[in-house]
Amino acid sequence: MKIQNLTFAAAVVSLLAAPAAQAENLDIVMSQVFAQDHATYIGYESVEREDIPVTSALERKYLIVDFRLAASQQASGQLQASVHKVCMALLKDRELVRSLSDSGYDMVSVAFDRRSQFDCL
Repeated sequence: MKIQNLTFAAAVVSLLAAPAAQAENLDIVMSQVFAQDHATYIGYESVEREDIPVTSALERKYLIVDFRLAASQQASGQLQASVHKVCMALLKDRELVRSLSDSGYDMVSVAFDRRSQFDCL
């Protein structure tokens, strides 16, 4: 009986730790995308789309990774390159992409301000 209880407890701990590990990995990957004088990683937010019916085959969740550009990097010409850099950093981490997909995310967006989001996936 004790072995079964230990096995069950280990399974529960690993299930509960999986989202935390995913979030930690996302934070690590995103915080290393830019030098501090270019942009600062703020964090991420999970958003559930209310406009898609629950019964739909489409996933309703997407992720927004949030950065703030340094004042010297605000030019729109640099914005496209910055979005591309974030998206490629995320796409290169196959384990992270798989983990996000398994968690129900079908899209990741990048934000550099509170007005605009740019889709990666």
